[in-house]
Amino acid sequence: MGMIGFLIVFPLVAALLLLCIKNNTARNVIASISTATIALASIVLAVVYFGHDGFFVLLNPIIDYACSAIGIIIAICILAYAIRYKNLLAGILALVQVGAALVFEFGFAHGFEVQSGLYVDSLSLLMALIIGVIGSGICLYALGYMEDFQAQHPDSKDRRPVFFALMFLFLSAMFGVVFSNNMLWLFTAWEITTVCSFLLIGYTKTDEAIKNAFRQIVMNLLGGIAFVGALFFIAVNFNTLSFSDFLAAGVLNPDAAALPVLLLAFAGITKAAQMPFQSWLLGAMVAPTPTSALLHSSTMVKAGVFLLVKLAPIFSVSFIPSVMVILVGGVTFLFTSFMAISQANAKRVLAYSTVANLGLIVACAGVGTPEAIWAAAFLILFHAIAKSLLFLCVGTAEHHIGSRDIEDMDLLFERMPRLARYMMLGIMCMFIAPFGMLIAKWATLVSFVETSQVALIILLVFGSAATFMFWGKWLGKLAGIAGNPKNEEMTVHRSEWISILLMAVLVVLCCVGLPIISKFVIEPYIATVFADFAPSISDGNLIIASVVTALVVVVLFAGLGKGKAKKANVYLSGVSVNNDSRTFSSSLSKETEATARNWYMENIFGEEVISSIGTICSALIIGIALVGAVALAIGLF
Repeated sequence: MGMIGFLIVFPLVAALLLLCIKNNTARNVIASISTATIALASIVLAVVYFGHDGFFVLLNPIIDYACSAIGIIIAICILAYAIRYKNLLAGILALVQVGAALVFEFGFAHGFEVQSGLYVDSLSLLMALIIGVIGSGICLYALGYMEDFQAQHPDSKDRRPVFFALMFLFLSAMFGVVFSNNMLWLFTAWEITTVCSFLLIGYTKTDEAIKNAFRQIVMNLLGGIAFVGALFFIAVNFNTLSFSDFLAAGVLNPDAAALPVLLLAFAGITKAAQMPFQSWLLGAMVAPTPTSALLHSSTMVKAGVFLLVKLAPIFSVSFIPSVMVILVGGVTFLFTSFMAISQANAKRVLAYSTVANLGLIVACAGVGTPEAIWAAAFLILFHAIAKSLLFLCVGTAEHHIGSRDIEDMDLLFERMPRLARYMMLGIMCMFIAPFGMLIAKWATLVSFVETSQVALIILLVFGSAATFMFWGKWLGKLAGIAGNPKNEEMTVHRSEWISILLMAVLVVLCCVGLPIISKFVIEPYIATVFADFAPSISDGNLIIASVVTALVVVVLFAGLGKGKAKKANVYLSGVSVNNDSRTFSSSLSKETEATARNWYMENIFGEEVISSIGTICSALIIGIALVGAVALAIGLF
């Protein structure tokens, strides 16, 4: 229990220190030491507790009242910003949530004693590693990135102390989410992630940043209100605020649990940016790259899918919440994959890809079978690692080539050879066999087939085809080599290289070590939740995939650092004229420049139409499910 407490408290202490320190050198030292400490502590915790799941007795009313105080502080913070920027809706929702939370906490919550305030199992340990290692790596990357960011905005106030304080507070809150068995504590940590995301998205204080920050807070306040509503029903109908006790009781009495589970699922869907709430995560792209990487990979959205995966045992026996989660996840995966095709902005491709893959995880959680949870756990892992690597690579590329547009990444393989290879590794992990993401998707397909989820199979097939298209276009851009461009890598900060290398190594280790992770991490968790489980993919096939992955990585990085490779002449249906300017004499004896541009099909997969269709479908699904769950709850009384 001491190590869990350390992981929750230490990032908070680091955040307070970084908030007070203005000196750049001192900040770099403290942040570097803190990130290394958090990463090491999460690894030690995993080594000690893997295979030893359990609960920790922690009954402390002071923590309960501290949670109430934090809730009030969060509401005051949101209200202050709502008044300052004249956002009436955010102010009203903040008042509604804090009012309901205070009524619940002082009228109900303090009458329940949750003996086991904290818990640990294989899934929470996996999440702790994602938060501790990947999240800390992103914080380390931010040191160099934010230095360049500030240099590019010399007229703006240096608010880096606030930025780094929020980053570490985010890590503290996420550890609280994954280890809290007391649902009051869980809710408090949940809301801290919401307000941290709000402040980080609005970091630059531009009109666009403020607008997108308020979009995020409004949508997640709706989820927070649903969360409080679920706590009311759980306290009244199940006489507990223990998450584990509620899960056990909900499996035995799924009809009574339908409404609170649906409300919790709604909170998870908003946090995971599923349709119709995907716009808040897309709006987060306006923030500095470390914010985008943190939200997309190891924190905010992962809190949503973590909650949904934990609720999977009830989804497997409760029809209405299960159908809602399955359909919302499937619709989100399909339509956001389509929209990614029309994007040339690399960060928007990553954003839509994130929402799409979260949709697949959400759908797996809704299916709720052991095979689906196995797939969901690996989707969470590989998405977190690969997406953090890609966000960091895009951020560094943007600072050094002056653009985040995929079409401007011509010759990146020569201009930034190491970075291009790391970026290609991340993209391959997302959609190419035998990397882990595609194996997890195959397991997802198997679980859908075994449960006769015909609609989900169709959504998965078409969504995966779209996925192949938009990743393939980007990979093709990176792989193109011609000319002799200037190497742009010489000015990349060491902290950026360390973080990018860390993510790349994690991608390789997790792909190669997939059989070991399955046997000693994922399967033990599923065994504690379900009586019988056999992986849909054999150990032998997993080992083959690991070996082939290692060979692919060796080929990708072969020759790096051995000097310039020999360049072939530019030749496209004619005779080369000038290799430096990439021109050739065409078949019509006309001097032509060799160019390549992807096809984005904006008229077919444009955001406006596709987003509207997906949003309407998801909103209808949620509305119908809510009506059904309310009717079922009324029928029980």
